[in-house]
This record gives sequence, C-alpha cells and structure tokens, in this order.
Amino acid sequence: QVQLVESGGGLVQPGGSLRLSCVASAITFSFYGVGWYRQAPGKQRELVAVITKGGTTNFGDDVKGRFTISRDNAKKTVYLQMDSLKPEDTAVYYCHASGLGYVYWGQGTQVTVSS
Repeated sequence: QVQLVESGGGLVQPGGSLRLSCVASAITFSFYGVGWYRQAPGKQRELVAVITKGGTTNFGDDVKGRFTISRDNAKKTVYLQMDSLKPEDTAVYYCHASGLGYVYWGQGTQVTVSS
C-alpha cells in the first residue's frame, strides 16, 4: 500500500523557519515527481513547490525566494525548507507524488505561523 507520511509541521513565529519531510513507501520514488501543496481554511488547495524526477523545481508565486524543495531518492524523501514564514503561510501542507499514471497524497501536516 502506497503511503506518503509527512512530518515537521508545527507552530512557529513570523520570520521563523520550518522543515517539512515526506517519506514515501511502496513506490519507485525516483520515477515520480513529488512536492507540496497547501490548503488554508476556506481556500482551495494550492501549489507550494514541486520537483520533477529530473530535479527541476517549480514554486507557487507566494513562496518564491522563501521556500526550497529538495529530494533524496535513496531515502524516498522530499523536503520543504520554509524560511521567512508569514502568517499567511498558515495551512495544512500535503505531500504529493505523481507518475506512471498515478497520483498520491499524504494526510497533511499543520503549519501555523503566529506570534
């Protein structure tokens, strides 16, 4: 059974940093594009950052220059480094994997940016 398990969420003050991790199981991770989406209360799910199997990255406009995405195929893990966090970054962050005709989602991890 395919699983994407996120970790690293929590409460952080504005201007702070968090690092999210997502570990995949039961997929050939290197064949998949992976990344992160987020959903704030009352809003649609939106792209945060993705990284293709070849290492090309793409970011949502709101996070460009503040967030970094990376992957470790040996560990089947994708990371999201979030710096200079703002209250508007508060959301549930979901790990995403797509490839070979399949799409998978994690359960989500809450990130709250507040003083």
